Amino acid sequence: MQADELLISASELASRIGENQLRVIDCRWSLVEPPLGRTQFNEGHIATAQYMPLEPALSDPAGSRGRHPLPDMQHFSETLGRYGINNECSIVAYDDGACTFSCRFWWMMRWVGHTDVRVLDGGLHQWLDHGFETTTEVVQPEPCIFETHPSLTRTCGPDDLLAGEHKMIDARSRDRFMGQNETIDHTAGHIPGATCYPFDENLQSDKRFKRNPDRFEEFDRSDSIVCYCGSGVSATHNIMALLLAGYPEPILYPGSWSEWIEDPSRPIGLTDNSASS
Repeated sequence: MQADELLISASELASRIGENQLRVIDCRWSLVEPPLGRTQFNEGHIATAQYMPLEPALSDPAGSRGRHPLPDMQHFSETLGRYGINNECSIVAYDDGACTFSCRFWWMMRWVGHTDVRVLDGGLHQWLDHGFETTTEVVQPEPCIFETHPSLTRTCGPDDLLAGEHKMIDARSRDRFMGQNETIDHTAGHIPGATCYPFDENLQSDKRFKRNPDRFEEFDRSDSIVCYCGSGVSATHNIMALLLAGYPEPILYPGSWSEWIEDPSRPIGLTDNSASS
C-alpha cells in the first residue's frame, strides 16, 4: 500500500472539510485518565469531527481476552451506523499526534472490510502546527447502516504464537518489554521470541510517521509477522509503520500481552531482544 492510501496530511484534510461523505473521527484517549479524551474533544476539535472513545466503542470490557479485546464485529458495525458512517464514507481518524488510538480505529475499519480510511499524519499536533482552527461545535449525525465486508486484516490468538511459526514484534517501551517498570499489567515481561520495536520510534520529532524502509530490516518481507503490545492498541501503530516500510500487512494479536498473562501456563520472556532505534 502507498503512503497516501494510509495517511492524510493536515493540509489535504483541511481542503476536504465539509465534503458530504467525509467522516472525521477524534480518537483521543488516555489509559491513565480515560475521561481526558472527551474533555479535550469538548474543548476543541477539528470541524465535523465526532468523538469515538477506545472504551467502549473500540473495545469490549477487560477480562480473560485482555484489557481492550475487540468488540463483536456486528456490534462495531452498529456503532459505526450510529456515527453516520456507511460503506460509501471516506473516513479520517486522528488523536493528539501519537496516532496510537487513531491507528486502532484505522485497523478496525479495515477489520470490517472498509478500504477508504486514513490516519491524519501527526494528528491534531500537525493540524494546529499548520495554523488550522478547531471548534467546539458538535455535529449530530444521521444514523445509517454499515454492512461488514470481508476483513482486510488478519488476527491470531495465543495458541498460534505458541506454535512458533511467526516472527513477533512488541510495540511497548523497552523497559516494559524487559519486565521493568510495569505499571499497567499485573505480570511483567514479554512473549518469548519477540523483538521490541517501541511504537513511538515510528515517528519523527513533528509526530509524523517516518518513511523508513530500513526500520524493520531484520525481517524478511516473506516472514509471517505478528504485532502485539499491551492490549492490541499500539500494535496497530507498528502495523501502519510496516506497511509504510513496504511490508505486506502483518497479523495482529488483539489480546496481546494482557491476554497472554491471563493463562499462567504460558511462558514469559525477560531476556533483552530489543531492536536498536
